[in-house]
Amino acid sequence: MKTLAFIDCPTGISGDMCLGALVSAGVPLVYLQTQIAQLQLPETVELRATNVRKNGIAATKVDVLLPHETQKDVPPPPARHLRDIETIITHAPLPERAIAWSLAIFRRLAEAEGAIHGIDPQQVHFHEVGATDAIVDIVGTCLGFDWLGLDELHCAPLPTGTGTVRAAHGRLPVPAPAVLKLMEMAQVPIYNAGLKGELVTPTGAAIATELAAHFGEPPTMQLQKVGLGAGNKDLPMPNILRLWIGQVANHVATTNSTSLGTATEIAHGHHDHAHAPAPHEHPHPPTTAGDRVTASTAVAATSSRPSEVTPPPQPVATTKAATVSMAEREALSGRETVTVLETQVDDLSPQAIGYLYDRLFAAGALDVFVQTVVMKKSRPGHLLVAIAYPPQANNCEAVLLQETTTLGVRCTEQTRLRLRREIIPLQLPLGTVRMKVAFAPDSDRPLKAHPEFEDCAAIAQHHQIPWRDIHNQALTQWHQQRSAQNPAI
Repeated sequence: MKTLAFIDCPTGISGDMCLGALVSAGVPLVYLQTQIAQLQLPETVELRATNVRKNGIAATKVDVLLPHETQKDVPPPPARHLRDIETIITHAPLPERAIAWSLAIFRRLAEAEGAIHGIDPQQVHFHEVGATDAIVDIVGTCLGFDWLGLDELHCAPLPTGTGTVRAAHGRLPVPAPAVLKLMEMAQVPIYNAGLKGELVTPTGAAIATELAAHFGEPPTMQLQKVGLGAGNKDLPMPNILRLWIGQVANHVATTNSTSLGTATEIAHGHHDHAHAPAPHEHPHPPTTAGDRVTASTAVAATSSRPSEVTPPPQPVATTKAATVSMAEREALSGRETVTVLETQVDDLSPQAIGYLYDRLFAAGALDVFVQTVVMKKSRPGHLLVAIAYPPQANNCEAVLLQETTTLGVRCTEQTRLRLRREIIPLQLPLGTVRMKVAFAPDSDRPLKAHPEFEDCAAIAQHHQIPWRDIHNQALTQWHQQRSAQNPAI
């Protein structure tokens, strides 16, 4: 079964509304606080959940309490750049999917802000969205989605709101420029709900546009629970975000779906699928609304847990346009048509190549690689190659033209054979290593298996031993188990 979620947001979406809906849906507040404490933020962060009523409807309100908001002698943290936020997130031992999603959301925000101000995303000086409470909202939301084990996220069209809002740059029209740019970048459906005020915040817009696979009607699913997250506004209708959670059989494909669990793809084309923990796998007790959890009590709550080795975060590259999810694609085998786009340049700064990778993957590229070549007049240069499904080829072509110095792009259609793949966890004496297993064409017979490097490296670093020892141990144990299951091998 596949776990789906649908964000119903008739009065808008914000980070705290997402947190409230997740806690209402069963994500323990103590779990969120425990994980947030791992961020090592410069100030103490305290989460508080309370039951509130919006136009007579009960919902959960989650507030992020910070010292500088209640104590006059405590200064607020400084505004941050993207690199500062990435450092905070990547240095925390959080679940892999939560790290990847959080990084992707902030990078999308940086891209939007950079486009607005006409600067490089890395130079964006975050104000509101770089504040501690915004970091907690985004990381906490990603932690909640991971805790629920979501495979796919859908979202309703976004209401625009009317009027103005006060921001770091003064009073701005609603939707705020960053929100409008995020809506434009994702090409999401919007509408005027006839409500005054800022309904969609930059944080809420970034979460929705980065993680949602589809905007529109709710997906077909068997509804299991609904979480209600309250906002701060008093409106003619309840200011509540409703999170619908349900399940659907794996073989049922949803329109334009993208697997939430595969929002991370290694830039060199190696796709990883982090384990999405189901709710019962978390030892934390449920937290009722009205509970208040501090960092100290959250850390204490983890003292009885066995130590875990969390693989380091991976480079983020989100594919949005595929007509089937990555998980479904990995499960398929056979021949398929892809478009290969290539161009060579001799005047492109190497610093731009890493950024180009992210842009191409965001546009739907399946793989990207660069080769060093010698061009005319014996000039050293780069051959840039992107592989995509035909529907995404135009988007990738546009990125190559926009982000490089090339004057043209070559496009060819090729047929490739892909083997069905699965990620199978293998328990070693020192930790768990995910094995990427490829199966023979039209067969359930494993053809080859490879240990995930990041898992081997994380365990090796934790135990101060060579990573190759873990790699070889995983291969040996895998083949031993295979031989025990099938002595004929």
